[in-house]
Amino acid sequence: MRQITVFVDNKVGALASICELLGGSGVNLEAIAAYGENEGGVIRVVTEDVETAKRVLAASKYRAIEGEVATVRINDSPGELGKLARRIANAGVNIECIYLLSKSKGTAEFAIKPAGQIEKLQKAIKGI
Repeated sequence: MRQITVFVDNKVGALASICELLGGSGVNLEAIAAYGENEGGVIRVVTEDVETAKRVLAASKYRAIEGEVATVRINDSPGELGKLARRIANAGVNIECIYLLSKSKGTAEFAIKPAGQIEKLQKAIKGI
């Protein structure tokens, strides 16, 4: 699964502008996470239409990078995310970001972006 990280100014309407731009180009978002820090902001999106998203973002002069995320489904109960995070840490993988994709029938699915080492992450979460 591919993720696009978009760097924006931390200002009113930044998220709306990105969502309108992508939606107006027919890009459907499967997941999104956004945060601002000081004067900058980061918006992470997952979509099946990565090429269109990258093209329209570049045409609008947004700085965006593409990266691979791994997905994992765990039981939706207290302590399970901690177990997952510990398992990844024990494998020596640094997590750049993690966010919830969906919850359904007692499970939770997460997208995890490692700081490099995607194969190592995939090995660590295999069989969960």
